[in-house]
Amino acid sequence: MESSPILFVLIVLGIGLGYILRQFIARKQASSAESKVAKMFKDAEREAQAILAEAKNKAEKIVEEEKKNEQLSRTQILRQIDRLEQKESILEKKTAENEKEKNKIFEKVRELKNIKESIEKIKDDQMKTLERIAGLSVEEAKIALLRKAEKEEAQILADHIKRLEKEGQEELNKKTLNMISTAMQRISISHVVEGTVCSVSIPNDEMKGRIIGREGRNIRAIEKLTGVEIIIDDTPEAITITSFNLIRQQIAKLAIEKLISDGRINPTNIENSVLNAKSEIMLKIKEAGEATIYDTGVAGLDPKLVQILGRLKFRTSYGQNALLHSIEVAHLSAAIAGEIGANVVLAKKAGLLHDIGKAIDHEIEGSHVELGKTILKKFNVSEEVIKTMQSHHKDYPFESVESIIVYVADAISASRPGARKDTLDRYLKRLGDLEAIANEIPEVEKSYAIQAGREIRVFVRPEKIDDLGAIKLARVIADKIEERLDYPGEIKVTVTRETKTIEFAR
Repeated sequence: MESSPILFVLIVLGIGLGYILRQFIARKQASSAESKVAKMFKDAEREAQAILAEAKNKAEKIVEEEKKNEQLSRTQILRQIDRLEQKESILEKKTAENEKEKNKIFEKVRELKNIKESIEKIKDDQMKTLERIAGLSVEEAKIALLRKAEKEEAQILADHIKRLEKEGQEELNKKTLNMISTAMQRISISHVVEGTVCSVSIPNDEMKGRIIGREGRNIRAIEKLTGVEIIIDDTPEAITITSFNLIRQQIAKLAIEKLISDGRINPTNIENSVLNAKSEIMLKIKEAGEATIYDTGVAGLDPKLVQILGRLKFRTSYGQNALLHSIEVAHLSAAIAGEIGANVVLAKKAGLLHDIGKAIDHEIEGSHVELGKTILKKFNVSEEVIKTMQSHHKDYPFESVESIIVYVADAISASRPGARKDTLDRYLKRLGDLEAIANEIPEVEKSYAIQAGREIRVFVRPEKIDDLGAIKLARVIADKIEERLDYPGEIKVTVTRETKTIEFAR
C-alpha cells in the first residue's frame, strides 16, 4: 500500500513531464513555421524587387529608343523642310528668269512685226514703181510671162507627152495582150453551135404511122402539147423535130422516145408522156445548174436561182449554148482578175450570172440585162454583183474594174472562132416576136411558131370565144403580124378552138 502514493506521484510527474515536453515541442514547431514563412516572404520580396528592377530597365530602354526615333524623325523632317525651301527658292528664281525671257520675246515679236510692216510697205512701193515703169499690173505681167513660157515650151512639151503616151500605150497593149492570151489559154471550152432541129430514131415505118395516128390526131396532140413541129418525111427510121425553143424540143423528143418504147400511142398516153418528159427535163435543168455551181466553185446561191441558171442549158445566143458561155465567162473573169489583182470571187460570180436573164426572156418582156437584175434582186444577190454584171453590154456605166473584166470576158467568149452565128439568133428572135404578138391577146391560151416562122398555130380558150370569134381572131393576128413584123413571103395563121370534157364514173 505504501507503493501506491509513489506510483501516483510518478504518474503525475510523467504526465507533467509529458505536458511540458509537448509544450516544448509545440513551441519548437511554431518557431520553425514562423521562420519558414518569414523566409518565404523574404524570398518573394527579393523576387518582386528583381522583377521591378528588370521592368524598370526595359522601360528605360524603350523610352530611350523612342527618344532616339523621335530625334531621327525630327532630323529628317527638318532636312525635308530645308530641301523644300531650297526648291521653292530655285523655282522663284526660274519664274523670274522666264518672265524676263517672255518680255524679251514679246519685245522681239513687236520688232519683227514692225520690220515686216516696213518690208511690206517697201515692197508695195517697189511694185507700184515697177508697174509705173513697165506699164503692166502684176496680174498682167504674170499672164504675159506664162504666155511666153507656153509659147516657147509648148512644142517641146507636146513632143514629150506624145512620146510618153506612145511608149505607155505600147507597153499597156503588150501587157493586156499577154494577160488576155494567158487567161484564154487557161480556159478552153469546146463550142458546139446549138441547132433548132433534132431527130428521133424509130424502129420501122409502121411506127411512123402510129405516131401520126388516125387522121393525124396523134401528131397534132404532140404538137399542141409541146409546141414543136414534127416533120415526118421519106427519111428512113427517123422523124424530125423543129423548134426555136430548145426546152420544147427536148420535151417533145423525150416524150416521143417514151411513146415509141411503150408502143401504145394515143392522146391519153401522149399527154402522160409529155408530162413525164417535162418532169425529167426540169430535173435535168436542176442537175445542170448544180453541176455548173460545182464546176465554177461559186457558192451562196439560192437553190431556185441555181435552177434558173440550169435553164440556160436549153438556151442559145447566136447559136452558142448560153450555159457553156456563162461558165466560160466566169472562168475567164476569174483568170483575168487573178492576173491583175482584182476581186476574183466577185468577177467569177458576176461572170456566171451575167446572162441569167436569158433563162426567162422568151417568157417575159424586157432585155435580158433588166430581167437578170430583177432575178438577182429577188434572190438577194449582193448589189455589188448586180452592178458588176449589169455593164456587160454597156447598158450601164462601168462602176468597178471587175465590171470591165466581165465585159471583156463576155466579148472574148462570144468572139471565139465558131462560137456564134448571127443569123440563127435573128431567126430565133423573129419566131419569139411572132409568138408574142399572138400571146398578147387575152383569148389566146398558147401559141407556137413553126415551119421556120412561116406558120403560127394559135390555141384559144373555148370558154372565152366562139367559132365565129376564132375566125375573126385569125384575121386580127394576121393584121398585127403584117403591121409589126418584116418577113419574106407569107405567114400562115392557124387558130384552133377545141373543147375537152372529162367526167369520172364512180
